Amino acid sequence: MKKIVIIAAMPGELKPLVEGWKHEPRNGVNLWRKHSENSEWVAACAGAGQDCARRAFAEAVRGGAPSMVLSIGWAGALSAEFEPGNVYRVSGVIDVRTGERFECATTGAGEVWLATAPRVADEAEKQRLRATYSAALVDMEAAAIARLARMRGIPFHSLKGVSDGYKDHLPDFNRFIDKKGRFQLARFVGYTLLRPASWPALIRMGENSKKAAQQLAEHVQELLQESAKAASKTRKNPKAQ
Repeated sequence: MKKIVIIAAMPGELKPLVEGWKHEPRNGVNLWRKHSENSEWVAACAGAGQDCARRAFAEAVRGGAPSMVLSIGWAGALSAEFEPGNVYRVSGVIDVRTGERFECATTGAGEVWLATAPRVADEAEKQRLRATYSAALVDMEAAAIARLARMRGIPFHSLKGVSDGYKDHLPDFNRFIDKKGRFQLARFVGYTLLRPASWPALIRMGENSKKAAQQLAEHVQELLQESAKAASKTRKNPKAQ
């Protein structure tokens, strides 16, 4: 049976995709499973950052190695070209902490490089990442999944939905992420209620995030259908390998 593992940071990134799947919280990781005749899909999230991504991956692959792994979720845009609410197929991931680059197995994506940073990037950091790495998007998890996939020889793909534009002025989200990568929503709401100037930008971000999550679900389905068709062609014509 073909096993597909999908890793995100937050449940909201996966919500439209995993509707109707079996939910199984385990060891601080949210897991969702779906079975079909020839495949098993496992989606997992454990919080923000590479450590959380590694924990999610470890739980998702328990019981069997995957034939494909996807890193999906929200990302910040590093230029005006990448519009909030839209989803982009990533061609490669850069670990900002180490400088390592990981190419995705996806073809036809163009040069859409994703920078994985240790913190939520503000406007100034987005400009620095764009100038330093020529990256298009920024997240906090994908490099960890790309590294694990490379170590195990598993095809790696990444799809990212843009939640915030490259010039959006937003509150400092880092102060509301605890040591376990969990977003402290109650504290954040209390903070923003006293700062009405931030409301319009946060409302736009919420709308864009919801739109991006829905599109992510659709793009994941498309990517997996493409993979299934390619695998079927290879089985029918082994000489094409």
